[in-house]
Amino acid sequence: MANQSISLKLLLPLLAAILAVSPLAVDMYLPAMPTLAAHLGTDMPMIQNSLSIYLLGYALGLILFGPMADKYSRRKLVLFGIGGFVIASLALPLVSNVEQFLAIRFAQAFISSAATVVVPATIREFYGKDTAKGLSYVSMIMMVAPMIAPSIGSVLLVAHSWQLIFYVLSGYSLLVFILVAKYLPEVVRSQQVQELSFVQRYKIVFANSEARLDIITSMVISLAFFAYITAIPFVYLEVFATSEFTFSLLFALNVVALMTAHFTNTRLVVRKGSRAMLWYGLTLACVAASALVLVNYFALPLAYTVMAILPLMGSISMVAVNSDALILTKFPEQSGTATAVIGTLRWGIGALAGPILAYFYNGTALPFAGLMFTSVLIVLVCQLLIKLRSA
Repeated sequence: MANQSISLKLLLPLLAAILAVSPLAVDMYLPAMPTLAAHLGTDMPMIQNSLSIYLLGYALGLILFGPMADKYSRRKLVLFGIGGFVIASLALPLVSNVEQFLAIRFAQAFISSAATVVVPATIREFYGKDTAKGLSYVSMIMMVAPMIAPSIGSVLLVAHSWQLIFYVLSGYSLLVFILVAKYLPEVVRSQQVQELSFVQRYKIVFANSEARLDIITSMVISLAFFAYITAIPFVYLEVFATSEFTFSLLFALNVVALMTAHFTNTRLVVRKGSRAMLWYGLTLACVAASALVLVNYFALPLAYTVMAILPLMGSISMVAVNSDALILTKFPEQSGTATAVIGTLRWGIGALAGPILAYFYNGTALPFAGLMFTSVLIVLVCQLLIKLRSA
């Protein structure tokens, strides 16, 4: 009993540490890209492609490991995923050409998804109706990783080399592996669970009509988030001509807005419920997205765009975490599969943000504001359909 209580006390930080592996793997080596390209005798586009390769490997891994998380030991899947990530991280500094680097990055992402796909399902198992609260806590803790990762990478690069970045990454993941082995509790499965095939598990998730609308909500609100990640450097640095220091401050301010929204959600979701909190976030998102379009249409100063983006990013995160919780609670026996569906569609549509913004590019922030507004509008339609069906 003591060990179980210790495990539960550590559960949310531990799950956040597991999820943080991928953001660290994506962001820590960004400052070293030019050095890496020179070392491997290739150009920057090839090294930049390693990000797309990583996301592809991660998405394909989710498709495979999601249903496996519903059938096999989740604890063993996490150990397999983190263990494989450690080995891949140790191999990356030893590569001699870009092809080897890209192949190992793909393998690193693919294997690591076995660990991360387990996290939302584990939160659902232990927190039940409070799943949104648990997801908010984990997201809030995990956001520290992408915020500090580029700075850590810069320090390691200056202090030694690009290779040290991956050695430190392997050290972090090894520590997570040890903590998982010691503290992560195993989920006790019901003996009456029906044996289902890989395809049958996905059919169950997609056959639920209300869940489909929440899945679209989660997917499209992610498009808004990726639109922000893709466009905000251009918006702040080019359109409004801020300094890099000002940009970093504004970016950090938006991260604080995201964390504040998650903290607010953890305080209120138990009393209000996930559907109500989703609507609160969506209402604020509609107002903020409309304001963002208007201030950029009338070419108002930077301060107005910042004031519109802050509540918009916070409200987007509130919609995302509650829609995910609502999806997971509908599938107690297929939560791993549901997580795979959410993750794959989220990363897949996120990849469209860049091409969409490029297609509508006009040298202003209007395409960015328009894509954010359109995404929020689609989510509003989905949630209105759910409300009409349940009326």
